[in-house]
Amino acid sequence: MPQSKDTVKEFDFNARDFERVRALIYKKAGISLADSKQEMVYSRLARRLRACGINSFVKYLDDLEAGRLGDEWESFTNALTTNLTSFFREAHHFPLLAEHVKNKRDITIWCSASSTGEEPYSIAMTLCEAFNTLTPPATIVATDIDTNVLAHGANGVYTLDRLDKMSPERQRRFFLKGKGDKEGYVRVRPELRNLITFKQLNLLADQWPVQGPFDVIFCRNVMIYFDKATQRKILSRFVPLMKPDALLFAGHSENFLYVSDQLKLRGKTVYELDDRRGASLRVSS
Repeated sequence: MPQSKDTVKEFDFNARDFERVRALIYKKAGISLADSKQEMVYSRLARRLRACGINSFVKYLDDLEAGRLGDEWESFTNALTTNLTSFFREAHHFPLLAEHVKNKRDITIWCSASSTGEEPYSIAMTLCEAFNTLTPPATIVATDIDTNVLAHGANGVYTLDRLDKMSPERQRRFFLKGKGDKEGYVRVRPELRNLITFKQLNLLADQWPVQGPFDVIFCRNVMIYFDKATQRKILSRFVPLMKPDALLFAGHSENFLYVSDQLKLRGKTVYELDDRRGASLRVSS
């Protein structure tokens, strides 16, 4: 039977096209797309076809691979990256972070999947509260593969409803409310923005534009998009960047013990170096 008008797609997109996209995004960013993501892929990449003025997925992917679309690889990757985040998400991590840093100086923290900035700003607020100052002795590097969300994070402007679950005290201390045509928006205070450097980084890249050692690494809710081999590779590269007592924070559905023997569990989805493994790896690396 013919498809109804509501289900006819603007562009032809078949299983072969989907498999090709899966292979490309895996090679480029390590993202392993499930079979169930075919409709999501179509929806997101259809926008890219329109933006490029291309009328078929075959031509779009051919031109992409041949390098005929300029910087389109960046837009392709951005389109297929999921960015779900919020301020103080998985809140049980932040008291442990505060306890870990309170007696330290020259603190270095890497937020490796920063999305639109809520996570690194939550880290910054935690440090400010731990040291009772807007200028704690710390620097935060916030990275993400998606350049669009990085720009959002660096700008530090959010709709007021993003702060709904945050205490009024935190809202007053760390945000400036917009007025006039900016009403309904808030901007993170400049002191917090000054603590954070936003950088583009692909965790699969041969070189990372970050330098350790770090007191803390946040890598939350990103490993779930990688297969076990990719997870193992990334974790093995984290270890030499961690100070001996460093903490590695994972997402609520991630378990690193199954893919790394260089780490041990410190608390709920919080890891530290396994002295027997991590120390020897740092010496030999």
